[in-house]
Amino acid sequence: MKQFFLTMAGVFAAFFLLLLIPITLIIVAGLFAVGSQKSANTASSGKADHIVLRADLRIPMLDQPKSNIIGSGRPSLIGLVQTLQSAQNDKRVKGLFIRASSFGMRPAQAEELRDALHRFRQSGRFVIAHAQGFEGTSITSYLSVSAADEIWLQESTGFAASGVGSEVEFFGGVLEKLHAKAEFEQFYEYKNAANTYTKKTFTPEHRASVMSYMGSIYETALDEISADRGLTLDQMRNAIENGPYSAEDAIDLQLVDHLGQVVEAREAALEKAEDGTMVEIMDYRAPGTKHKVISGKTPIIALIEGQGEIVTGENDDNPFSNSVAIASDTMAQTILAAAKAKNVKAIVLRIDSPGGSATASDQIWYAVERAKEAGKPVVVSMGQLAASGGYYYAAGADYIFALPTTVTGSIGVLGGKIVLDETFDMVGYNVEPVAVGGDYTLAYSSVQSFTPKQRKAFRDAMARTYEDFTGIVAKGRNMPLETVLELAKGRVWTGAQALKNNLVDELGGLHDAIAKAKELAGVSEEDTIAVQRFPAAEPAFLQIKRFLGISTETAEVLANLQLIAQSPQMQALMKSAEVVDRKPVSLKADVVEFAQ
Repeated sequence: MKQFFLTMAGVFAAFFLLLLIPITLIIVAGLFAVGSQKSANTASSGKADHIVLRADLRIPMLDQPKSNIIGSGRPSLIGLVQTLQSAQNDKRVKGLFIRASSFGMRPAQAEELRDALHRFRQSGRFVIAHAQGFEGTSITSYLSVSAADEIWLQESTGFAASGVGSEVEFFGGVLEKLHAKAEFEQFYEYKNAANTYTKKTFTPEHRASVMSYMGSIYETALDEISADRGLTLDQMRNAIENGPYSAEDAIDLQLVDHLGQVVEAREAALEKAEDGTMVEIMDYRAPGTKHKVISGKTPIIALIEGQGEIVTGENDDNPFSNSVAIASDTMAQTILAAAKAKNVKAIVLRIDSPGGSATASDQIWYAVERAKEAGKPVVVSMGQLAASGGYYYAAGADYIFALPTTVTGSIGVLGGKIVLDETFDMVGYNVEPVAVGGDYTLAYSSVQSFTPKQRKAFRDAMARTYEDFTGIVAKGRNMPLETVLELAKGRVWTGAQALKNNLVDELGGLHDAIAKAKELAGVSEEDTIAVQRFPAAEPAFLQIKRFLGISTETAEVLANLQLIAQSPQMQALMKSAEVVDRKPVSLKADVVEFAQ
């Protein structure tokens, strides 16, 4: 079957080439005018050595960079933060212009960006943000730009950011109507992901957990925004909770600084840069970074990133996909390779994951242990999520950073199945299970319930996993097992709560984790050290060749199409198509979702 898909992919690639190349030539030939227009919109005719970077937060971001062959991939928080860090050493860069999100961001993304803006301003640069309304009710879009020198708001819009909310789904009633039975085991009452299938509403523990971490996120956001805006905590709380407001009212309440259209805010930024030139932040490269060569003797901090669900096996090698996951074989091999590299002095693990396979998490945890045995300090930087399996393999690190709004913990286990036998009976469909070799053979059958013996064996296996998990946390965090058992039970915590419970060591982002890794490695601030992603990025044509099973020559042709796709002219075409497809009015707001 895999060979079939590979063959079809090869056929598609050939067809793609035959079809796209002539079309591309026509498009590229006709798009120089469009590209010139784009340049006029995003790069003024001002001084080339007075740069104002431009970042658009309206595009949803991944936590970590993930490119594909067709385009540059989705933007990433870490990519944005590291680019701002590099720009602080570029004398040409005078400031940053931000298009703010109107409907919310993941809280920890907003928070890490806020910290980056503070560092950027401390380097002597300015930050101007423009919002076409804070129309969504999530406070996080506002938090992401609250550290700006100036916040502009389009006069015809409003300010509705009012808190942190979520909508939790329960399918228990649906399954009941379909005569399906959800049979789950969970350790313990706060491991509430199974409640989605087994309940019709919140249990007391489920509600308490959700309200606790959402309340913590909200209080953190209020505290940080009030500090940024020079208001007392009570002033900010009253302002947020008594909205929404008109743009004029937002000015009076000191929630924003100026009213105006985006073009006016952009002109103000360019003027502040003394007739500057605006450059898209994804197009910007700091001097010397493009062709930077790391000497074999240069000490290295290995940055190993993982985002998405934790699964067994190797990473998806599809170079045309933007999907993300943490594959245990790939992650463990990468950690071990970094541990063996002589010039690697420490390892930083960036984690943004709700968890997944216990087996896969354990495999990665073991690799962390081996890295420490090799004398390489391991520091963890948690993104929005480092829960369940994500916390499992983080727990053994030498030092753990979380952002105050990171969702972490969830030290617990759950598992089960949904039995559909009676559902199938409703439509006359019949499945007859047969097996040899013992009672447990059909334990995972979807057409018959657990037998008492099967259920006991299943629960016993989960109990052993829970015992392993809590033991790993107790050892890694140097805590009494009794204390861990009280903090566990599947409960999630924010980073701020986790710090109080000794589940993390310090509050901070990736920047802080890298600084700590240098310290633990015995590297002074004055010493030259490189931060290098592991594994190293593979050339595009090799990714294509391996995935499609085609010749090197054909792969190189396809890789060249990537360069065309990333050209300013093609990007202008793609953005033009987005504008055409965008609905002018929408009454739907994105709601922040939190994994449990």
